[in-house]
Amino acid sequence: MDGNTIRFKFQYQEYEVFMSQLFIFFTCVSLGVLLLVNAATAGSGQNVLTLKAATELAVQNNPDLAQMRARAEAMAAIPSQVGTLPDPEISFNARNLPVNTFNTGQEDMTLIGPGISQAMPFPGKLALRSAAASFEAEAALKNVTEARWWLLSNVKQVWWQIFYLDHALLIVDDNQTLLRQFIQITRTKYEVGEGLQQDILLAQLELSNLLDQQLKFEGARRNSVAQLNALLDKATNQPVKLPEEIAEQLPTILSETALFQQAEHSRALLASKHESINAARARVDLAKKDYYPDFKLGAFYGFRRDRPTGIDRADLLTLNLSMSIPIFFDRKQAKAVDQRNSELLQQKYILQDEWNRVRTQISQSHSDFQRAKEQVILFKTGIIPQAKQTVASMLAGYQVSQVDFLNLVRSQISLLNHELQYWNAFAEANQALANLTAAVGEEEIYE
Repeated sequence: MDGNTIRFKFQYQEYEVFMSQLFIFFTCVSLGVLLLVNAATAGSGQNVLTLKAATELAVQNNPDLAQMRARAEAMAAIPSQVGTLPDPEISFNARNLPVNTFNTGQEDMTLIGPGISQAMPFPGKLALRSAAASFEAEAALKNVTEARWWLLSNVKQVWWQIFYLDHALLIVDDNQTLLRQFIQITRTKYEVGEGLQQDILLAQLELSNLLDQQLKFEGARRNSVAQLNALLDKATNQPVKLPEEIAEQLPTILSETALFQQAEHSRALLASKHESINAARARVDLAKKDYYPDFKLGAFYGFRRDRPTGIDRADLLTLNLSMSIPIFFDRKQAKAVDQRNSELLQQKYILQDEWNRVRTQISQSHSDFQRAKEQVILFKTGIIPQAKQTVASMLAGYQVSQVDFLNLVRSQISLLNHELQYWNAFAEANQALANLTAAVGEEEIYE
């Protein structure tokens, strides 16, 4: 074997080693890139805020709901306090001291000792005070439930608004790309003498309009994100990423009459007003009890010193019973009863007014949902497919100079607007559902 052959074999072996090392290097790089991509994908998936996650975070973290819970807990501690007897009073008394000597053994009437007294409201007053406070505490608890429903509704409203804006930005971005393609086609036709310069200018103008629309959508999204973060008790500038895809099927809901019946039994606001009426009735009965006297029992034990001559003197026990006399009942107790009756009547009117508002909310949300649902179906099954066919036909005709550029651009802008209207109607339908569930006071509103 000559030297050239040996040199060739050696160089070939070095080449194989180099290629092996290069293969290992690229394999490692590829695996690293794949791991980074997976990590980035996993990280982005964790940051996606679903509607369910948003509502759960709001219920856990919203400070306004938390303060209402704290208020309800505070009011729950009141019935026990107002339904208990007043604290007894302990006293120390020195009676009938002779002021000339202050000698406690000088006079038979001198007494020194402790006393105790207890105020006792007329029977039934404490129970009525406790009942009124219990009804108010229950009303406060119902108000927490009411606030929770509207918090969920507000979160859903803003979440769906962001969802719409995300899709609007995607549509605008796609149309910007398409208009740039139109500009390129128009410029090519102009360069070969088959197009007009005004077509290029028109396309650039529409592209600028889309850029302006994009800026408006981005600004609206930042505002909505700030609102959502505030409801979730987060920093208002914290980024929010929503799912890109979601089921577009809208449910069928119950009739207005059925929803009225549900709300009458499940709406927390109405239940709260019923509890307020019960509290007002208890206060009426309590005001009537004030026609009767309250009592106060007392006892005093008096120690007496022996006489100066050494004669023993017995200690004395004093018992006391006193009562209030409502002699000004025509200006005090009777007026209090009138006041409480007026307050009861006020609560009944409030309940009727709230019931009218509830039915109005249900009717409006029901109508909004049905209208938006019909629009969604119309755009998805009719208008948008027809608009897409129109754009495709216009584009094909323009490329062979059978359609002018203005009509092509108009058809594309029309498609853009229809797609925006579709997603807006879809978001509005879900927002109406959020309002409807809050107005009824429960989730089960579907057929």
